[in-house]
Amino acid sequence: MTTVAARARDRRLHRLERSALTGVLVREIVNFSSYWRSATFSSTVEPTIYLLAFGFGFGSLVSKVAGYDYVEFVGTGTVATAVLFSSAFPAMFGTFVKYQFQRTYDAILAAPVDTEELVTAEALWIATRAGIYGCVPLIVALFFGLDPAWGMLIVPLIGWIAGFGWSCFGIMISGFAKSIENFSYIISAVLTPLFLVAGTFFPLSTLPRWAQILGEINPLHHCVELVRHAAFGFEGWEDLARLGALIVFGLIMWRIAIYAMTRKLID
Repeated sequence: MTTVAARARDRRLHRLERSALTGVLVREIVNFSSYWRSATFSSTVEPTIYLLAFGFGFGSLVSKVAGYDYVEFVGTGTVATAVLFSSAFPAMFGTFVKYQFQRTYDAILAAPVDTEELVTAEALWIATRAGIYGCVPLIVALFFGLDPAWGMLIVPLIGWIAGFGWSCFGIMISGFAKSIENFSYIISAVLTPLFLVAGTFFPLSTLPRWAQILGEINPLHHCVELVRHAAFGFEGWEDLARLGALIVFGLIMWRIAIYAMTRKLID
């Protein structure tokens, strides 16, 4: 019996075990099948409304922006908005509800799963949804004049990488929050300003210098530019740097999210 127990402990010494990640992911997929309609509606309709409102509202006043037709400019930009809405917000609210009210994470951690695996699997799942949902505004824009391009095939990957970072950001905020009302501060003071200086609806060059600096370090702006370049032509090393910035953002948020949830869930 002692030998069997020792072997079982040895099998759990590895980090990010595939069986643990798969177990959490399968649970999320099964659970998602019961509410996918409402989740898809909320994550895709609002960015699409932004696209239609700004694209045809301001588009009737401003025909071209930064050399692009305005509806094409907004259509590529709102992909990042859809990624943000389908990653950061579900991660914040969903994570908080699961550990504070439903006690879902207590049950998961009773299985051979640790917080690192739990956070990683949750972020991977949310990022996958974000990568898919992020394509919706782009598809809508195709029906309103955006020319298809081969580079658009990697837009789901761009959305997935950005979504992973923002989902980890949401999990991190949820881990540090004392109550669900605290999310109002993050939405109003962090996400809304970043959303406005992402270059989605107007180029950053029209903003004051301090806002341009904020925009250039904004992960959401990197996602906007990568999607825009995927549609209209890549910029070589500049795009590789932006991709690297998104990866670094995701890794940093991932580690902080693991720390925050470990602090919250493990006594």
